[in-house]
Order: sequence, then C-alpha cells, then structure tokens
Amino acid sequence: MNTVKLRNMLEAFFIEDIGDSDVTTDNLFQEDDLGILKFLAKDTGVFCGREVILEGFRTIDQEVAIEFVSHDGVRVQPGDVLALVKGPVRSLLKGERVILNLIQRMSAIATKTRQAVSLIEGTRTKICDTRKTTPGLRMLEKYAVRCGGGFNHRMGLHDTVMLKDNHIDFTGSISEAVKLIKSKIGHTVKIEVEIETKEQLMEAITAGVDIIMFDNRTPEEIHEWLSLVPPHIATEASGGIKFPRLREYALTGIDVISLGCLTHSIEAFDISAKVEMKNIMMEEVK
Repeated sequence: MNTVKLRNMLEAFFIEDIGDSDVTTDNLFQEDDLGILKFLAKDTGVFCGREVILEGFRTIDQEVAIEFVSHDGVRVQPGDVLALVKGPVRSLLKGERVILNLIQRMSAIATKTRQAVSLIEGTRTKICDTRKTTPGLRMLEKYAVRCGGGFNHRMGLHDTVMLKDNHIDFTGSISEAVKLIKSKIGHTVKIEVEIETKEQLMEAITAGVDIIMFDNRTPEEIHEWLSLVPPHIATEASGGIKFPRLREYALTGIDVISLGCLTHSIEAFDISAKVEMKNIMMEEVK
C-alpha cells in the first residue's frame, strides 16, 4: 500500500470529521489524561486495516504507542483483540471513528473475498475485484481484496485498455477498436475486450487482444468457447456471478472470475473500539 497516499487520505478524512476541534473531547479531558484504546472483533472473519490504524493514529499524534495482536489477512473470532492503542485520551478519541469506519469496511471486503476464494479452492481460477469501488477508497478496498486472498483487476482507467460494449459500438467493431488502440499505446499496455457472442470471440482472437472477458455468459457457453481461445490469451468471466455458482464457473477452466460484489455490496464487519483505562501512569502507556 502507498503509505504517502494513505496519509494524505487520512488527513482529509480527519479534517472533515474534526474540523477546528473536537468540542466534546477537548472540553472533557486534559492533555495529560492517558488511556488505552482496544479494538475488538465482534464478528467472525478476516481482519484488515493494520496500516490504517498505524498511520491514522500517527497522523493525529506521533507519540501514541500501538501494539498489534492480529495482522492483516488473519481470521478472527468475536472477542479477539485486534490492536491496543496507548496515549492521550484526546488523541485516541479523535482518531477512533474515522479509523474504525475504514477497518470495518476493509475487514468486510477481506472476509467476503476469502469466502469467494474458499468456494473455488482446488481450481486454477483466481477471484478478482472490479472498478466498482467507493470513490476515494479504491486503494484501501483493493488492498482488502488482496488480504482476503483475491487479486486486483486494473486499478483505474489508466493502466489497462478495456474495450467494453460502448467503446465497440462507437468505434464500429472490435477489430477497428483494437487496431486504433494499438496504433496509439505502448507495447507494455495490455488490451482486454468484453465479448457476448461467439462471433465477437473469434473477432477478438483474430484482432490479437491480450485478455478476453466473457460477459454475462453461462458456464456452459464459457466451457464450450474456451476451447477456441489460444493459450496465450487470458480469459475472464464477469457479469453478476453469484456465490452459489462460483465453483461451476471456475470448473470451466476460466482464468479469472471478477466480482463487483466484493466491494460494492458490503455490510461492515463489526469491530468495537473502547477506552479501557484512563488516567494511567505514563510507564503503562509506553
């Protein structure tokens, strides 16, 4: 994860949340009131968010001490302690909500990804995310997918050519779109094309693309069409694929299954953050 980018994100989030001051915390506690904030799992799943806790509290206060009991990608149970953050109560409470919101979402994504990966265990297929991420949180959400055992699709519009139906319709054909793209991009940029028919599949193969996405196709169609695809072209299945059918799709021999639901349909993983002690001795904090 890009920690410089993460710090900038967290600064913006804290500015939004804290504004000029925390009128509750700043008026209740003195600067030398010390405490320990405990992050506790209340769900079963995969924890994700170590760097958010670390960089988040350091953004608020460089003097806080952080002890991690769990680590990213580790399965946790209700009652498991994830991390202990020790320092001024003001700093703990100012950082708690923003950090908690982020790690609950990241842990939910990691947990859902792990569920998907487990459903296709023993096959050669990889589970992958999509660009259906929360604006501003893509780096964190895609990191969470990796923590769950999944893989990342393109990070944005900038790193892979992806010819979808609208591009093809406006250009006129897959062949014309690929020809035009190849005349303008460098040799390191891969080209993926979305297909829905056997005719489009053959056109994409002839055009010399790097990746073919079978969009909204059944496992039966994919199984039949894969035999036509040369081994140097990667294949992907996408389009509203549900968890109960994941293994059926994987058994076709497809290289990748991409799932928008890993990031766009998430219920937060339940984590509590509670100050266990206050007015403790400085030696206990350190």
